[in-house]
Amino acid sequence: MAQVRILWADDEIDLLKPHVLFLEQKGYEVATINNGSEAVDMVKDQYFDIVFLDENMPGLTGLETLQLIKENDPTLPVIMITKSEEEHIMEEAIGSKISDYLIKPVNPNQILLSVKKNLDKSRLVSEKTSSGYQRQFQQISMQLMDKMDADEWAELYRKLIYWELELEDSEDKGMLEVFSMQQSEANNQFVKFIKDHYLDWLNGNRKAPIMSHTLLNEKVRPIVETSGEAPVFLFVIDNLRYDQWKVLQPKVSEMFRVEDESMFYSILPTATQYARNAIFAGLMPTEIQRKFPKLWKNEDDEGGKNMFEADFLESNLKRMGLDVKWSYNKITNLNAGRKLVDNFGQLKTNKLNVVVYNFVDMLSHARTEMEVIKELADDSSAYRSITQSWFDHSPLLDMMRKASEMNARVIITTDHGTVRVEDPIKVVGDRNTNSNLRYKAGRNLDYNYKEVFEVRDPADAFLPKMNVSTQYVFSTGKDFFVYPNNYNHFVNYYRNTFQHGGVSMEEMLIPFVSLVKK
Repeated sequence: MAQVRILWADDEIDLLKPHVLFLEQKGYEVATINNGSEAVDMVKDQYFDIVFLDENMPGLTGLETLQLIKENDPTLPVIMITKSEEEHIMEEAIGSKISDYLIKPVNPNQILLSVKKNLDKSRLVSEKTSSGYQRQFQQISMQLMDKMDADEWAELYRKLIYWELELEDSEDKGMLEVFSMQQSEANNQFVKFIKDHYLDWLNGNRKAPIMSHTLLNEKVRPIVETSGEAPVFLFVIDNLRYDQWKVLQPKVSEMFRVEDESMFYSILPTATQYARNAIFAGLMPTEIQRKFPKLWKNEDDEGGKNMFEADFLESNLKRMGLDVKWSYNKITNLNAGRKLVDNFGQLKTNKLNVVVYNFVDMLSHARTEMEVIKELADDSSAYRSITQSWFDHSPLLDMMRKASEMNARVIITTDHGTVRVEDPIKVVGDRNTNSNLRYKAGRNLDYNYKEVFEVRDPADAFLPKMNVSTQYVFSTGKDFFVYPNNYNHFVNYYRNTFQHGGVSMEEMLIPFVSLVKK
């Protein structure tokens, strides 16, 4: 490894000779100078890894020198050292993007710590993260061997996402591979858990967690009832995974404090047609079909499958006894988002405002169909990154800012998540079988029952029958369905794309976040 080079500029540099010798004994090369002008010239002519800069020098002040150094190399770490503790000097230095701020007199260990913090941070954090996950690995493995309930699975998934986000910035790629294998094993065990419990939840044979059709009554209604004069905004971001919420959280936290961050279970299929309609109706699909026969659309019906969410919501609010003024808006493109931002003030007088935002769902589909998006969102890390970039510049963020200005209560949730599929499994169905890669609904389906979660009688899962022999099968983990004809083409086309509809932690364990203004 090349020797680290430090430039230290201080008009009393001779008095700091012991500090310089200390750093040199630690293996650093230190160049010294006693004024800002020569420091600027040296940075232009030579390479340095880090600069120590006295704030109070004759001629060019430390702040003036800092500005010129940053103009030459914005990425060069600069540590400001000063006798002054005046707040405006600290603020100006921090605003000029210093890397650290030390108050004289400084001791050698302070200097060494600042160097390590700025130059060795990535390595030190990586080592700390890897050792932390190593300690957690065995504990997680033991949990996977235990019988967990729905809440414990949600907590385990939260823990896995924490380590995924920590490890993705780590230099230890081997540890990330170990994590990936443990995550796959967790999904395998989660699939077994769902196979054992899902139908019992729906039919009252086991205590059910909060699910799509109970979400509004159990989580949203109490917030509306206790929010006082404040309006409530419910943002349903289609297809938002828990890990995607975690990368959006820092920007949201600039405006809001997280009051409740939890997860609920999407119903099956984990697809918009079923899960989002269930959220707004407060009913399972067959119950919606029975109550709204003219509004529910089956797989083989023509027309949009989520065209009547406002009607379902209105009926649900009445059943819950929420006699409040409300609004519903669905955003499917940039112009619609901007238009709602422009008219956002009109929503202030509503007690409940529901905004469905479809960007993440569109991103998922675009990633499948457009080569350039595939390259931009090649894996889960990149998928999160592009979601974060969109959010930072989106009308949705503007809406949240305006909601904050109204002192509104804000809820962020979704209808289902999505999983990156890798492993094809064969299925055969007739021409009326639906095209979703993660679940199939039809008659005379041919598949390997060991590879899927099958629901032979749709009534058990409160799912509609298109005919008397309709059945549903769900792919699990990272599997996806492919028909035998033109098999290799479709395997190559859809492998490593993000899909939804089936059984995985990523699709079923989804975020519910309530926020209050800071």
